[in-house]
Amino acid sequence: MKLTWYGHSAFRVEAAGAAILIDPFLSGNPAWGNGWEGPAEGVTHVLVTHGHNDHFGDAIDILKKTGAMLVANAEISDYVAGKGIDNVNPGNHGGTVDCGGFTTTFVNAVHSSAFTLDDGSNVYLGNPNGLVLHFPDDKTLYHMGDTDIFSDMALINELHQPDVGLVPVGDRFTMGGAVAALACRRFFKFETAIPCHYRTFGLLDQTPDRFVEGMDGSGTKVLLPEIGKALRL
Repeated sequence: MKLTWYGHSAFRVEAAGAAILIDPFLSGNPAWGNGWEGPAEGVTHVLVTHGHNDHFGDAIDILKKTGAMLVANAEISDYVAGKGIDNVNPGNHGGTVDCGGFTTTFVNAVHSSAFTLDDGSNVYLGNPNGLVLHFPDDKTLYHMGDTDIFSDMALINELHQPDVGLVPVGDRFTMGGAVAALACRRFFKFETAIPCHYRTFGLLDQTPDRFVEGMDGSGTKVLLPEIGKALRL
């Protein structure tokens, strides 16, 4: 599995012949600042955890340009279909969808979800999700989306046993680093945890230090990828 972080919660995952963008907040992302075209090159799937602008991001432009499959909840899928995009694969909490070469399961996330239009009005885009990606011959990856800790994370681990966790740690709008570490230690047995959703804006924690400190001695490897630099898991 090859993984690239573009800052905030935007990741590119390459496995099982697929090139997957998750939460493609790219052109407006100050942590990246290099547009969406490079990260979207050759992309086959776009996965969106929820409808906030800093996660939905450039999804529509990318989907129109590449013909990639959208995997998202029913409301996001309907919204995108209304923009003239046909390749949508909707789901919702508890459901698993076949994405061709891998599957995606929609799990709970404790957050909110709406897309803000240019005029300041909001479009409701369903409930937020975490996404669990199962590959036949590779690691299982869990993108938590934006969330607080919740006790049913234990069931997510029991059902899916994810190897890799993409974990929001920036506080204010998600778990902070110490609580995120508690969630990982108490409910999961990740081989690798990668913190995200920090430093992008001034309101967020600027480092993942509290998460790194909280994970010390857990047996989980914490990786801090450089933005835009691919790594192999």
